[in-house]
Amino acid sequence: MGASVCATKSRYFSASEIFSGLTKDQLALVSESASLRTCMAGTVFYTPGQTGQVLFILKRGTVEIYQMGVDGRKLVTAVLQPVTMFGEMSILGQGMYDSFAEATSDAVICAMSRADVERHLLSNPDVVLRILKSVGDRVIKLERTLDEIAFHPLAARLARLLLQEASPEGTIEGLTHQALAERLGVYRESVSVAIGELRTARIVDVTRKRVVITDRIALERVAAQ
Repeated sequence: MGASVCATKSRYFSASEIFSGLTKDQLALVSESASLRTCMAGTVFYTPGQTGQVLFILKRGTVEIYQMGVDGRKLVTAVLQPVTMFGEMSILGQGMYDSFAEATSDAVICAMSRADVERHLLSNPDVVLRILKSVGDRVIKLERTLDEIAFHPLAARLARLLLQEASPEGTIEGLTHQALAERLGVYRESVSVAIGELRTARIVDVTRKRVVITDRIALERVAAQ
């Protein structure tokens, strides 16, 4: 059973771009030190101000990285999908950007302590460079999010988010007005008004937790504002 679990963890790590260059023996060492956890939706992995002692690899489920404003608004800065690493700043001895990390669905993760990361990973220059790139990419995305909030109208930002999340058929499933507001860093009421305007213009059709793009060209024009 132990060998089977270790092999499973090795597959999880090797599927991540950051660890894909490790040899079979290196992956085995990393896997032995990692714990495999099943987490329920709502599990919080870290909170603001935490230095963080763990590196996480998401195998199954989704995780949101978000911040809370002083007025109670929630701003989702990243929605993580499987085979994604998070907790990178802990490796650099930094806090977590005053951010929360929370499972938004039942999830399976591999977790490593900071000591194990330093012992098994930071001696490998390729892994260090990939981790730094991951941190840099996350910072760039956060800066772009903050730039959009500061300088772009809500209608354009909402249109871009809908286009980004839409299936090839033009359907966005599972995003409530509250969830859209959290992704955009605004109040739910503001999103409801903006969605209503798009619906009145016959650009989208809306049902419970479902948005259908009925006029993609018009929505792209709104997104380009």
